[in-house]
Amino acid sequence: MMDEKISAVLDRYHARMHEERAGPRTEAPGGRDGGQDQRMRAIGPETGQILNILARSLEKPTILELGTSFGYSGIWLADAARASGGRLITMELHEYKSAYAKKMAEQAGLAGWIDFRIGDAVQMIRELSGKVDFVFVDLWKDLYAPCLEAFYPYLNEGAIVVADNMIRPGTEDVKRYGRAIRALPGMSSVLLPVGTGIEVSRFEDTEK
Repeated sequence: MMDEKISAVLDRYHARMHEERAGPRTEAPGGRDGGQDQRMRAIGPETGQILNILARSLEKPTILELGTSFGYSGIWLADAARASGGRLITMELHEYKSAYAKKMAEQAGLAGWIDFRIGDAVQMIRELSGKVDFVFVDLWKDLYAPCLEAFYPYLNEGAIVVADNMIRPGTEDVKRYGRAIRALPGMSSVLLPVGTGIEVSRFEDTEK
């Protein structure tokens, strides 16, 4: 059961998501490299609950989130980190999105369990100082496969990897990721029809 602070923050996110999805779809100028895109494009609560449950199943996990956006999924992951004695490292290209996510995490009482990082995801993954136990992939789709290549060497035994948007919109980039993660040594993977589709994978070190 989540505490009142977290529930209140999630309610504010859900209200914003409902308002966004009820209105016309508009795109800010500049795309991934610029502009002030205010669309959340957030996972729904069903996917959030699954992320929370999976992350809570690990002991003191280091959780890596690729694509902070406005921080919705990070609330679910940070709650799991706090409950299991772990921590969340979340990476975002745009500072204004990370700043908003941090403000919401502070209101939820979860900022102390989150390390916010801003910059190029692939480069920042390669600069990690230790291994990770859980990865959530939800950023620009052409970065899915490059990020997988970057974080695969950092996976601890038993690590869980979840990738979003695997069924809808179903781009070639996510299909490439699906093929790539299933081809890696030690990875077992299943595609679940939750939200827009999530690929849930687990790593077992075959060299042990």
